[in-house]
Amino acid sequence: MQLSTLLKPSAVRVIGTLSSKKRLFQELGDIAASVHGLRTQDVVEALLEREGLGPTGVGQGVALPHARLAGLESVQGAFVRLEKPIEFDAVDRKPVDLVFALFAPEDAGVEHLKALATVSRTMRDSALCTKLRANVDPLTLHAVLTEGASIQAA
Repeated sequence: MQLSTLLKPSAVRVIGTLSSKKRLFQELGDIAASVHGLRTQDVVEALLEREGLGPTGVGQGVALPHARLAGLESVQGAFVRLEKPIEFDAVDRKPVDLVFALFAPEDAGVEHLKALATVSRTMRDSALCTKLRANVDPLTLHAVLTEGASIQAA
């Protein structure tokens, strides 16, 4: 699975300051609404519900929130780079500044897991994360993410 199939350039954003994880989920809901045609509130509720099962902050400043939602035909993503990291209850207790969210159809089984594995592998690459933190242009961030995943898949 390639990140370029999951992540549209319009679903990549840089955000200056957020006050909380819930506010981040609101931003992700807004992105999902504008790019993927979902309802913001549905996305926020689904992300909060999933987060209630256990935090999706995987460490090293990275979070991978994800949720299943009605109205999707395939797994879709959104990426947010935060200029000011926020507390996220990550496994290493460090604040988060790189967030790759996945939105999957309600009945997506293997497809959702493959997408999550691809994103997880990509975001574990410390050199790639350094490049993401060094850029503020959404199109550059999209290119770094999608090119990095293609190179890793090769």
